[in-house]
Amino acid sequence: MKYNLAVFFSLVFVFLSCKNDDQKRLAENKKETQKREAIFTNIQKGWVFYDTPVTEASENNMATWNEWRMFLAELAQKPKKNIGAFQQKSKSLSKKVMALNDNIPLEFNKPQIRSRISTLITKVQLLDLFLHLDNIPDKKVTNLVSEINLELVSLQRQMDKIVEKSKIPIEEGESELMKMMDASRAIPTTPVIDPNLPRVE
Repeated sequence: MKYNLAVFFSLVFVFLSCKNDDQKRLAENKKETQKREAIFTNIQKGWVFYDTPVTEASENNMATWNEWRMFLAELAQKPKKNIGAFQQKSKSLSKKVMALNDNIPLEFNKPQIRSRISTLITKVQLLDLFLHLDNIPDKKVTNLVSEINLELVSLQRQMDKIVEKSKIPIEEGESELMKMMDASRAIPTTPVIDPNLPRVE
């Protein structure tokens, strides 16, 4: 009889504890869902990119620089459904920004442009990384979006500077002066040793 009572009470205790666990689990799931919705809302509000060209040079490049046009077009499409859509978009942006480094037009293939593209690549890849974390830092994501916008403006302004400098006419004799200042054309200061001559010691 005592054994049956002990088994009965232990079953009742297990049943009640399981019921409490289910309630806790449901409450935790609800809290997690609300947290993900808040993160989604914050990211959606902060996901505003400068997807239109800021300068004339950037706008002209859209016709000739296919990768630039595709990257700006990718920025223009804003994900709407859920966090998964933002994760897919960041992955796509990461691929498109990497392509910018491949076919830079000849007039913009300069260290100033390359460094700005490298910085832009780093920021976009960081955005992709943050969006693929288990606990997405929504504040960092929105800050990165504004930093990417700053990098985009900086890159486009640098393009504009290069175009403006190319419009300045070269003065008479300037090209010869530039050739004379070129260090690769300078006469070497160390004597060139012919490997075929015997060495005298």
